[in-house]
Amino acid sequence: MLIRQSLPLFIIALVLNLSACNEKVEQAAEKKVLDPSLCVFSRGECIKKVAGIELKFTLSPSHAPSEKPLTLKLLSSSAISDVQIRLEGRDMFMGVIPVNIRELSEKAYEGQMIYGSCSSGYMVWRGFVNFTLNGESKAVTFDFLADNNA
Repeated sequence: MLIRQSLPLFIIALVLNLSACNEKVEQAAEKKVLDPSLCVFSRGECIKKVAGIELKFTLSPSHAPSEKPLTLKLLSSSAISDVQIRLEGRDMFMGVIPVNIRELSEKAYEGQMIYGSCSSGYMVWRGFVNFTLNGESKAVTFDFLADNNA
C-alpha cells in the first residue's frame, strides 16, 4: 500500500528532475552561441565606424580574463582627441570601470583596466568611447565577452 501511494510522487519527482536537466543543457547550449555583435579579440581587431572614420580596438590578453590587468588599444583612421573610455556591464550592473587612457599619437591610444568576475559565467562588457573629431564630440560603443576562451 505504501508503494502505491509513493509511486505517483516518485514519478512526478522524476519528471521534474529530468525537465530541469533539459533546461540546464539548453541554457548551456544557448550561452555557447555567441552574439555576432560581440567583439572577439582573439580573432583580431574589433572595428567600429562612426562619423566617417574607422576605429580599431584590440585587447591583450585577447581572451579578456576577469581580475587580470588588460591593455586596450585604439587606432583611428583620422586624428582624434579627448579620448575617454569606460566599461559597464551590458546586461547586468557591475559598476563603472574607468580605462586609464594615454595618447601614443593623435591616431593611437592605449589604456589599462581591470574588472571583476561574474558568477554567472557569461559576462558581456560594453565599452563606451567618447572623443573629439574636428571639434565635435562623438561616441561609439563596443561589446565583448569576458573570459572568452573561444
